[in-house]
Amino acid sequence: MTYCIGLLVDAGLVMIADTRTNAGVDNISRYRKLHVLADAPDRLVLCATAGNLSLSQLALATLAEGLPGGEGEAPRTMAGVPSLFRAAALVGEAVAAARGRLAPGLEAEGVHAGISLLVGGRIGEEPLRLFLVYEAGNFIECQADQPFLAIGDTKYGKPILDRTMTTGTALDEAVKIGLISFDSTMRSNLSVGRPLDLVAVPSDRGEPTIHRRIEADDGYFNDLSARWSMLLNEVRATIPPPPFMQPTG
Repeated sequence: MTYCIGLLVDAGLVMIADTRTNAGVDNISRYRKLHVLADAPDRLVLCATAGNLSLSQLALATLAEGLPGGEGEAPRTMAGVPSLFRAAALVGEAVAAARGRLAPGLEAEGVHAGISLLVGGRIGEEPLRLFLVYEAGNFIECQADQPFLAIGDTKYGKPILDRTMTTGTALDEAVKIGLISFDSTMRSNLSVGRPLDLVAVPSDRGEPTIHRRIEADDGYFNDLSARWSMLLNEVRATIPPPPFMQPTG
């Protein structure tokens, strides 16, 4: 299973993805799920993938080679799209093409052919944007009333995002909240695990983009996990027990 999130706040964009593709007592595989589709002075396009690995690999390879253009035209790639909206549309085309090619055979073998992707970044002078691309190739854009998108196994980590994320959240605070969300997911789902890949892109173009891989021995993440567990238990203890559980005279 997979868990990937994109957090879009006034201060910037944070994208985090795990790397686990299979889990078991003696069978754990890793595959990078957070990818840089374009990185040039005029554009940064990031993509996180969840779902069938063969589909995501084919879609990413198609994007790298370029989708067919019109007659006599060069293939369409991330280097030529004028906006992040068009980048999300190009990703949607690649996903639809990959599903059309592989899904019938996969589903005939009883293999789920689902896939979803997060596409974030900016092109030219536009602000940072974030999109969720579905397996049919259609997509939606992240909006200010819920400044995050999540794919994969979202049920354990999303409640934390629902309670804490606002557009006014500082970028370093968004990173912290995102990592707490991952910690909660990994506590309840062994099929999501480290290493985690993280990219933080400030809205201020003069500030550097942060790329980080969080391994099993990452000191900050381990301290965050321990503190979160401790504080949850401390807060739980301060809440009065249900009055209807008290003995009556």
